[in-house]
Amino acid sequence: MLPPRAYVFIGLNIIRALSIIALILVFASNIVTLVHDVEAVNRFMAAKASDSSSSSNSTITDMLNCDYIEDSTVPNQPAGIFWAVLNRLLIIGQTVVLVLSELGWPSAFFNRFFPVLGKDFGLGALGVIQCLIGAAILSHFVDDFTLVSAFFLFSIGCLNIFVGLVFRQGAKSKRSVTSWREHAKSALPTHVAGVDVRPMMSNAPSFVSHAFGKDKERNSTASESSESSGTSRLDGLGFGRQGEKAAAMKGYFISKPVESLPRYAPKSAGSSSD
Repeated sequence: MLPPRAYVFIGLNIIRALSIIALILVFASNIVTLVHDVEAVNRFMAAKASDSSSSSNSTITDMLNCDYIEDSTVPNQPAGIFWAVLNRLLIIGQTVVLVLSELGWPSAFFNRFFPVLGKDFGLGALGVIQCLIGAAILSHFVDDFTLVSAFFLFSIGCLNIFVGLVFRQGAKSKRSVTSWREHAKSALPTHVAGVDVRPMMSNAPSFVSHAFGKDKERNSTASESSESSGTSRLDGLGFGRQGEKAAAMKGYFISKPVESLPRYAPKSAGSSSD
């Protein structure tokens, strides 16, 4: 059975995947809507030119007097085409930025220029932006594909707001793959049979470098002392018989430790027969 942190990690990444899918759908649907708006504007301009050059037609006149250009989301008002196209381009740009923030790349860029989308903030701000985009699209008459995509994005935005309120600023760190790896590296036992092994664990990786570092330091110290005093010299006797004799002459004796067996060791055959 997985720990609770694993379920949180999986759930938050599922929400992230759904958020990316919703943003991609909105990106594609807005491109389709932009193309349809441009085609409708072209038909509107052609009808307007034909109406001014030919006799008045009631159908064309009614189409020209509508509040919106037929089969489009462009309002029939001064600079309406410009603002409609700009609105679609801004929505497309926002979806691209939000997809990059969900992917976490480049994190330094978001942390510096868009902190609310960086790793130090939660998912609440992301959900609010998604809801604003969805509401801006749903406030116009659009086709079915754009309608479903915008409603899906609005629902995911509400879910991100809820997750942001629950986990606050720690939501992105809980779903991060790198933080999960760091936590897995640190998930080692700190006590074995009641004995604290943390110092042993911390010193174990650097044992070889520490040993070689001591040898290098000893060699450098010996070379410096030989250079400073030309006649002085360090003669090591080691741990053999010569070293033991030299220690005995100076009054140092090496005592043999008492033999003992650990408590979990089995008893010998001789002790059992006695």
